Amino acid sequence: MPLSQLPPCVSALFYALAHCLDRRLQGRFPQLLLGVLFARGRRTVTAWFKAAGISDAYRHGYHTLAAAGRGADFLSTHLLPVVASLQPADRLSVALDDTPTPRWGPHVEGAGVHRNPTRGPAGEQYVYGHVWVTLAALVAHPTQGVRALPLRSDLYVRRKDVTAQLTRQGFTFATKLERAVEQLRWLNLWSNPALRTLDVVADAADAKRPVLRCVRPWPQVTLFSRLAKNAALWSLPPAQRRPGQRGPLPTYGKQRIELAKRAGQKRGWQRLSGVQYGRAVTKRVKTFRASWRPAGGVIRVVLVQEPSQWRAYFCTDPGRTAREVLERAAERGALEETFKDLKEVWGAGQQQLRNVWANVGAFNVNGWLYSAVEAWAWQRSHEELVDRRACPWDDGERRASHADKRKALQRQLLHAETLRAVRDGPDSAGFQQLLDRLLCWMP
Repeated sequence: MPLSQLPPCVSALFYALAHCLDRRLQGRFPQLLLGVLFARGRRTVTAWFKAAGISDAYRHGYHTLAAAGRGADFLSTHLLPVVASLQPADRLSVALDDTPTPRWGPHVEGAGVHRNPTRGPAGEQYVYGHVWVTLAALVAHPTQGVRALPLRSDLYVRRKDVTAQLTRQGFTFATKLERAVEQLRWLNLWSNPALRTLDVVADAADAKRPVLRCVRPWPQVTLFSRLAKNAALWSLPPAQRRPGQRGPLPTYGKQRIELAKRAGQKRGWQRLSGVQYGRAVTKRVKTFRASWRPAGGVIRVVLVQEPSQWRAYFCTDPGRTAREVLERAAERGALEETFKDLKEVWGAGQQQLRNVWANVGAFNVNGWLYSAVEAWAWQRSHEELVDRRACPWDDGERRASHADKRKALQRQLLHAETLRAVRDGPDSAGFQQLLDRLLCWMP
């Protein structure tokens, strides 16, 4: 398919990503991305090559993916302007989380045994494959709630699985927290200098001392996350000096705060209204400030009474309100939806690659195309995105899923190419090529 039929925002991103690669690979990368968009069935790399029409030069396609994986940190910087075009330039919210992709075979580089966060009916405790630490931008859509647009994904490999072959290829061991810290430093380096507020929403497993220590020197960054029920919280430090006291004021208080006792006290609870997961809710909450050593100072703590149990949340900016803490913590669920769409719609993890850098490039390509499709569909109406005439049993008023948006972009590109081929006439070479490609594309 000619790249000239792409919408301006999508083609600009494709060519910006391509210009980060070697000149010998720049011409193939946009065509490969187009193949990812139109691939059908099981989303292996060979399916990408067939849809892109580069079956004869398939070896160069593998080299292109490996190059994209090696330079994924630099290529991901071109996603930041895409996110900035969808929201105010002085504010940015991001989410941190990790997700596994199952793999099979003993020769897959970087694959290992990891704990399974989403156990199936059989209750599988472990999964063999890759684990991806992902940084995604959280953008509020006017009608569809918060959407998580992947920016960058890094592969986590256990220390015992980092073989000598991976070391020779330049892959180094890093824990999940170290990967997350590396992504936050990358974001702070490449984000808009005019950024005044940067909210980082993390899972409880990521809100540990290395991440908290990383964001502590940045005054514009606020971290939101769950708080362990046995967290070692302390009272507020004194704000005034005692007579004759010398030296700096204390950073932490002297009295221990136990969250279980605070949650068990009947006084101090209040009703709070807010928006979580796209719905207006009313929660019974209790909020206070406390000092916490991993955060390096005073934090805002919010206790929430759920139907079955109470939960604790926190943010590193004590000036934030309890409503902001609860709404930001709920926005992390958008990243879980993105992981689901990446695996089901784009087939992330199905590419059947062995090289570690090719795997990194393939997973990031899926995330970049997810963000590109969401940005293209951002301002489009429901009627432009949804076509459920072939499914009369489905609800036509249901909000457009990501699969609907991907199909809508495919329809637009096929419509533009068909009109161009019809103008040339049915006897033209372009019309015959389009007809052959459509016949091959059909299941």
